Amino acid sequence: MYPELFEIPVIHVTVKSYGLMMVLGFLAAVTLIRYLSRSFTTDPQHITNAALYSLIAGVVGARVFFVIHYFDSFRDDPLAVFAIWRGGLELLGGVLLAVAVILLYIRYHKLPLRHYLDALAVGLMLALVFGRIGCFLNGCCYGKPTELPWGVRFPYGSFACRSQVQADPERGRSEPHLHLPPDYFGYFDDDGNYRPGLKPWEALTPQQREQVTSGPYRCLPVHPTQLYTSASAGLLCLVLYGFWRRSRNAEHAGRYPFATKPGSVFAVMFIVYGVMRLLMELLRDDNPFEIGRLTISQLLGIGLVILGGGLLVFLALARPEKLPSANAKAAKRAK
Repeated sequence: MYPELFEIPVIHVTVKSYGLMMVLGFLAAVTLIRYLSRSFTTDPQHITNAALYSLIAGVVGARVFFVIHYFDSFRDDPLAVFAIWRGGLELLGGVLLAVAVILLYIRYHKLPLRHYLDALAVGLMLALVFGRIGCFLNGCCYGKPTELPWGVRFPYGSFACRSQVQADPERGRSEPHLHLPPDYFGYFDDDGNYRPGLKPWEALTPQQREQVTSGPYRCLPVHPTQLYTSASAGLLCLVLYGFWRRSRNAEHAGRYPFATKPGSVFAVMFIVYGVMRLLMELLRDDNPFEIGRLTISQLLGIGLVILGGGLLVFLALARPEKLPSANAKAAKRAK
């Protein structure tokens, strides 16, 4: 777990692993989308412009989602909502707001919406590959305890550790996964205020440190759900690229079998990502249950599957989107 990679000298600003991976994912996605867009546009600069707006929206959306999710943590210090440099982003919120901004941009400039959305779908899955690696380095989005050989142990004080050493009524867990002795809890902060929570590493005795690093009280191994999702996103990126190629071939042939009209790749992305998120939440141990034993991410996943299925049916019945004459000529040259 490396939430902070290094510190920039002089200005003393730390580079967060999650933020860095988001930027790398953004650059990779923009590069891929620009490449795919050559087949239907004469001005790929629109991709770069929309991407820059979506990057800002993505950061804002990811922060808003995190604040909503952990709202109780900001009750005593509302201004901490804006302290994004301390960390605290949720990828799903960033994706949702970024997509909304891109839709507005495309509509404003009267671009071929469905063609752009298809390219966007492939790029989003590539961005997710990097984003979830950032989650792994940050230690968030952790999985349930497991005895599988590839289970990962996060360090003392990590998100997974804090979850394991306390009960979690919001997930229906009345007992902690890992029972720590009482002397691991309760400490005085720098201002002299007593805190009942888990002691920070600095407040532990040498014996306690040894117990939580190599002794019986070290964090239990958990499913590396971040890496599962990253690998799944890479696979889905390839699958969606295959759908995209199939859609382009159908457009050039002038015949559209089911799920080949422009916009279909975007609809398929909703379905496959929704199913992936629905299943991945079964292995995660961080999100609280909202309805029954379903988390907010699972409810959104179900909504995405329904939305994607409805969109596929709509596209099958609708006329295929036609490219402007200049873009159509560029598409023929790019084939």
